[in-house]
Amino acid sequence: MPTTELSALSEPQVAASTTALRLAGVHKIYPGSPEVRAVDGIDLEVAPGEMFGLLGPNGAGKTTTVGMCTTRILPTQGRIEVAGLDVVAEPARVKRRIGVVTQANTLDRSLTLHENLALHCRYFGWSARRSRARADELLERFRLTERADAFPMQISGGMAQRLQVARAIAHEPDVLFLDEPTAGLDPQSRLALWELVGELRRDGLTVVLTTHYMEEADQLCDRVAIIDHGRVLVCDTPERLKAEHGASMVVDLHLSAQADDALLDRLLAVTGVTDADRIASGVRVLARDTEGLLARVVSVADHAGLSDLSVTGASLEAVFIALTGRDLRE
Repeated sequence: MPTTELSALSEPQVAASTTALRLAGVHKIYPGSPEVRAVDGIDLEVAPGEMFGLLGPNGAGKTTTVGMCTTRILPTQGRIEVAGLDVVAEPARVKRRIGVVTQANTLDRSLTLHENLALHCRYFGWSARRSRARADELLERFRLTERADAFPMQISGGMAQRLQVARAIAHEPDVLFLDEPTAGLDPQSRLALWELVGELRRDGLTVVLTTHYMEEADQLCDRVAIIDHGRVLVCDTPERLKAEHGASMVVDLHLSAQADDALLDRLLAVTGVTDADRIASGVRVLARDTEGLLARVVSVADHAGLSDLSVTGASLEAVFIALTGRDLRE
């Protein structure tokens, strides 16, 4: 009998699914007094080959959502499917179809870079020869060939994160989950990693990522869902979200004294201003970018002890601020 790899023997054929990922009425409630609703009724669909972003502040429910999608956390209610497979009913089969990169470094420190990749393939039933060839291929693609015999503690943080992504796709999954993959990386390493992830997406891999770097999500994602308090606030392409929900200008006015209602009223009376709310440092103004707007706003705020200001243009961050009044990075 010809040699057949374990993966071919143990994995039944799965009918093609029209969605790479589907969440329907998903809740995650942690018991306690009071109970914590980490995820509070999420409905989402991600198409095959799509790069999809989950955006939100710390504690919004992003990591919990990814944890449920990757079988590490059991949902309290609802259904999650990856490539048509139920993550609760068939977790082992789901794990064969996904790759996961978490925020923590989970590389095996006792193995070389090459061994980390080859052993991962062996876990999924690949032959020794095919596993070694796949490791060679990925080291070259992720620009790590020269460090193949090094150990994880001997390489930079950027290299380690590239290796984690390479390992996550080594067994050729359908969906790659990236949970804050560039957190803590320097700008050069961050750009190098996203260039490689972009190549994977262009190859047809479905990518689901969580991030705090809004400019990356804006440039890389086909669609994004902004979530807060475990709920989806909006879900669409970055361009549509900015056009429909984002103020074209967000102005934070830093004041030496607390803003009173009279100041808010005067700011709201300025042509182009759509909203004005108190923040810890003063007042946040949402506005349309009309001619002379900033000068008019400064003129009004100057009488209230204006000490500094910051201006944000149209962005996903501005969309979130417009929807919730607070920053995505909070």
